Parts: sequence; structure tokens; C-alpha cells
Amino acid sequence: MKKFTFNLKITVLSCIAMFFVLSSGFIQGEDSRTYIQNVLNRHYDTEGQNVSLKRYEINITNNGFCRYRKVYTNGKEEYFAMNLSRFKDIDFYGSGQKGVLYLRTNSDDVIVQTRNDKAGAIDTMGTYMTIPLKDIDVDELNTLAEHFRNWNRELIASAKKE
Repeated sequence: MKKFTFNLKITVLSCIAMFFVLSSGFIQGEDSRTYIQNVLNRHYDTEGQNVSLKRYEINITNNGFCRYRKVYTNGKEEYFAMNLSRFKDIDFYGSGQKGVLYLRTNSDDVIVQTRNDKAGAIDTMGTYMTIPLKDIDVDELNTLAEHFRNWNRELIASAKKE
């Protein structure tokens, strides 16, 4: 009976240890991705545009892409995408009530595309992406910046493993 309880204890402790080891490697990345997407969508400023928006989409994918799409009421579409492994820095210009978030990359790493524009379709690269935000405090901006840096480090680390 003692041997059975000893083996049971070892099995249970091994399962608990394996759970913590496995979950610690995945929770942070998922939490950062989810946190970033939730904050950007919650504080997005639809009135911070030159032309009124019909809709917008901000999506952070599991493999580290930040996709931002705007569709205006006049039919024009703008699309921005960047891989967060190329993320360099984050800046915010404005106040807590209204401002613009700049996501900067190492070089020309932001895909910029437009459709249905009177000036014609644009397909180019840029060094930053801007997202208008409103009603966000300094602490939340600092936490958002830290999540971007964490996600960036995780993407770089996973790319080096491959």
C-alpha cells in the first residue's frame, strides 16, 4: 500500500509540474495578444478620422501580425499590416481624452494599401502605423506598451528556435 501511495504522489506531482511548465510557456503570449487587441478596440476613436468611418477592424493574430482595416462611408478602404516581430517602439501623442498611437517598426515593415480611392490604389510600405485612441490613461498606455514589447520578444525568441 505504501508503494501505491508513493507512486500516486509522484504521478500527481509530475502532472502538476507538467501543467505549470506547459502553461507558463503559452499563457503570456496569448494574454499579451488578447490584451493588446482588447485595449485597441475598447479605446478606438471612430471620430478621430478625417472622413467618417463605416467600420474598422483591428486584429492581432496568433502568429504576430497586427492588421488594421478602415472602411469609410464614401467606399474608400485603407489596410495596414505589420509583423510584431519587427516592432521597434510605441509612441502616443495627445491627451488621455484623445490622441494617436504610433506603432513603429525597424524599417519599411508596415504594409499600406488603399482601395476605391479617387487618387488611385496605393500599395506601399511604411515605418509606422497610427491608431486613433480616446479615453485611455497613462497607466493603461504603459501596460499596453509593455505587452507589445513582451509579444515582440516572444516572437523573436520563437523565430530563433525554428
